[in-house]
Amino acid sequence: MSFLVLIAGASTGLLLGILGSGGSIITLPAFIYLLGAEPKPAIAMSLGVVGLTAGIAALQHGWRGNVNPRIVLVFGLFGAVGTFAGAKIGVVMPETLQLVMFALIMYFAAYKMLRPNRTTSGGPISSDVDLPKLSEEASPALRYGHIAAHGVMVGVLTGIVGVGGGFLIVPALVLLSRLSMKQAVGTSLAIIAIKSFAGFAGYVGAVSIDLEMMATFSAVAIAAGFAGGMISHKISEAILKTSFAIFLLVVASYMMLQEITSAAAFN
Repeated sequence: MSFLVLIAGASTGLLLGILGSGGSIITLPAFIYLLGAEPKPAIAMSLGVVGLTAGIAALQHGWRGNVNPRIVLVFGLFGAVGTFAGAKIGVVMPETLQLVMFALIMYFAAYKMLRPNRTTSGGPISSDVDLPKLSEEASPALRYGHIAAHGVMVGVLTGIVGVGGGFLIVPALVLLSRLSMKQAVGTSLAIIAIKSFAGFAGYVGAVSIDLEMMATFSAVAIAAGFAGGMISHKISEAILKTSFAIFLLVVASYMMLQEITSAAAFN
């Protein structure tokens, strides 16, 4: 089991460091399918591990100027409230429903990231052309209002399905806040840390948590996160975005297959 913890922890850290997301997509299945944890304790431990890993990786990205503190404050605070509430819902929600929701949300996020840019008058336009164009004066207030609302929505889903939420936060920052992919990655990490700790707090006391397993997993993930952060700024934004979306599709399909197989065996 120790070897599996090391492998899963390293994968979690690398994904968080490189993509600003994906840590829980590895952590949650690893706790359940590799380490034999029950789904609800696995959700709680996943939030704790990713909170620690993302927080440290966010510092690394912040040193390179890839963290937007205003967006972190607004999205993070509103997201933390939503995540804590979502965790309380997740404690009583059927486990299969939580995992199916997890996979469906990943499919949606992958679609948003893979959607081709639209063009008009022969020139390319960013993938957020369907959003209203705001004047410079009106832009900040309306934009941060959208960020706050999105933070609550993503937070609730994060608490329910037990993930850091980067696969939702990164597209939101790219499409709604118009951040570059690299800034979205760094900002996402800081937001993930805030929301994950809030979600973890929502599960503490309601489920049994293996602190030794969680500590080992976290230590390996943090070390790997530093390596991932060093790699990420050397990779082009187009490659980051496409790789992120493909990864989501693969893991979502695996999760759905597992749940369908389990349901068929039960019946």
